[in-house]
This record gives sequence, structure tokens and C-alpha cells, in this order.
Amino acid sequence: MSGLIGKKVGMTSIFDENGKNIPCTVIEAGPCVVTQVRTEEVDGYKALQLGFDDKAEKRANKAESGHFKKAGASPKKKVVEFHGFGEGYKLGDTVGVDVFVEGEFVDVIGTSKGKGFQGVVKRHGFGGVGQSTHGQHNRLRAPGSIGAASYPARVFKGMKMAGRMGSDRVTVQNLRVLKVVPEKNLLVVKGCVPGHKNAYVTIQRWM
Repeated sequence: MSGLIGKKVGMTSIFDENGKNIPCTVIEAGPCVVTQVRTEEVDGYKALQLGFDDKAEKRANKAESGHFKKAGASPKKKVVEFHGFGEGYKLGDTVGVDVFVEGEFVDVIGTSKGKGFQGVVKRHGFGGVGQSTHGQHNRLRAPGSIGAASYPARVFKGMKMAGRMGSDRVTVQNLRVLKVVPEKNLLVVKGCVPGHKNAYVTIQRWM
């Protein structure tokens, strides 16, 4: 699958031809520079390595500087490999948002917002016991009993309990491309994508 690296700009909504209001996400997709071309002969597989978003020279180590110098590009903050681009690309080429077309479906991969340590009501959607009549005093959002009985006398692995929430790699599949704006490198997709504003995302299209 081919694709691009992008940055989440934020959410908005647009109206379709029937006057329906559609929630959508705006992504700054590319332009990305080809920083390495993987081949069957050398690497055992075919792929394109793309780089996105310039990084200050002083922030790059010697290995990174040499790697990007081969492609004639400045150091990049985000580098991702994509399969399915086909032949014809070489080091230093630029891939823009015009690889996408309106109406097609894409997958967007990103890191969800980190929410820290959360309880079971927020993390797993428990209802709590706020409306019960069993004498609950100050335990309205408690998880309740987690054990079984004297047998097996333990808590099973995977029990839904409080813990760290968010900061996970999340893939949202089959988002329809509503609009492509090549002059501003913008891609508008239907629905929401993971991550905060200005978070890096990977947009994949199926060939």
C-alpha cells in the first residue's frame, strides 16, 4: 500500500451536495521526500522510505545527516516506509498530496491522546453505582468486586481495571477522502483520526 506522512491540523465540518453536515478532519499531508529506495536485490523487498517535516541540522546526529544528505534533503523529523508505490521513484523525489483522489478510502494511523492513569468509568465505560440504592456512600465510580470465589482464588488476567489510558498506536480504517487541496497540501477525510493537533499521522491507500 502507498501513502503519505502528515500532520493533523484539526476537525471541522462541511456540507455535501444534499445539504448534510459531515464531520471531517483536516490533515496536512506532505510534501514528503524520498529518502531511501528499497529494492529486491539489496534489501529483499520493494519499498519507498519517505521523510516529512524538516528538522534543525543541529538536532540530527551524524548518521541521520549522512542518510538524508544522500537524498539531497534536509534532516526530517518523521520517516516511514511504504509499499506499493511502484517503479519510477528515485532519491530526492517529492511525493505530494495529489497521490490521493476524492472519493477513495484510506486508513489513518496515529498515536491516541495520552490520558494518564484513569479509573474504570472513563477507561472502560463502567456505569458506576451512582444510581444504586444499596447504601453506597463515597464509592460512586468504584469497579466493584473483581474476584471470583475461594476457587480459583485469584484475579484473572485481562480483568478490566483502572490503569494507564491512551498513548496507543491506533488505526482508523476506511475513511473517505472528501477533498484534496494540492496547493495547500491539505487532505480532508470524513470522521476523526487519532492524536492531538499537530500530531503525526500516516495515511495509507490500498492499491
